[in-house]
Amino acid sequence: MELFSSKSHIDFISKRKLAYALSLLMILTSLGSILFQGLNFGIDFSGGTLVQVKFHTPPNLKQIRTVLSSLDLGDVVIQEFGAPEEILIRVEKQATDAKAQSELSQKIIKTLEPIADQNSVDLRRVEFVGPQVGQELTEKGIMAVIYSMVAILFYVAWRFELRFAYGAVLALVHDLGITIGFFSLMQKEFTLVVVAALLTVIGYSLNDTIVVYDRIREEMKRFKSKDLTFIINEAVNRTLSRTLITSMTTLLVLVALLLFGGEVIHDFALTLFLGVLIGTYSSVFVASPIVLILNKKISK
Repeated sequence: MELFSSKSHIDFISKRKLAYALSLLMILTSLGSILFQGLNFGIDFSGGTLVQVKFHTPPNLKQIRTVLSSLDLGDVVIQEFGAPEEILIRVEKQATDAKAQSELSQKIIKTLEPIADQNSVDLRRVEFVGPQVGQELTEKGIMAVIYSMVAILFYVAWRFELRFAYGAVLALVHDLGITIGFFSLMQKEFTLVVVAALLTVIGYSLNDTIVVYDRIREEMKRFKSKDLTFIINEAVNRTLSRTLITSMTTLLVLVALLLFGGEVIHDFALTLFLGVLIGTYSSVFVASPIVLILNKKISK
């Protein structure tokens, strides 16, 4: 399937300086926001109280969130737990002892009873959730990203060349940095769901970059007498339809999830949406030109 009726002949490399300026602006904005404003860590990282309740009929999660907002509990995370009637509520307010947990759970139960269709709301459990688990998972997530970057570096260096490996890793760092920077800049809640989405973005962005790199390698064999600028432009143009079609179909699904998926997967879909946009851009304007820059340095 081709998006264009005829082959495109866009000179992407000539626009690399403009792309570098745009990327630099986004990266500096992201770094500045992270350094001066930080991330708005969710309950997974800051800790809180977990309350599990059971309704007799599936409740409206949006309605639950609305009524609980009057209790001044801080950040509230609401999700189904197994069956639609089982609801898991995590609140920022910390209740570390049995008395505080009992008072908090009874307050939540009384607030929820009016929306339970005249039925009582059963309390399943209430417990304090410390930030240690979130910190441990975060550390493991960071290490997973580092290990994956190193593995990518070695694999791409073996499968292609070292200059391609550096380009792929730098493009991934570029994509993750800007995506995380958006969450800091907008002060959107940064949770373990977002961390999981970021790991997914790595896979998507890398796949997009490898497709372009594979075509560059093929064009290098085909046009042995041509310079690398021509070859990269040719490769990017030949893969442009595939790149745009893949990205657009993915974005359509993510837009549907953002609009109709509900609060539970909203942040996951938003992170992927941003990651796909930035990853598509970086495959064309960041990863490929880096190969040209490194080639010039190696040639000197």
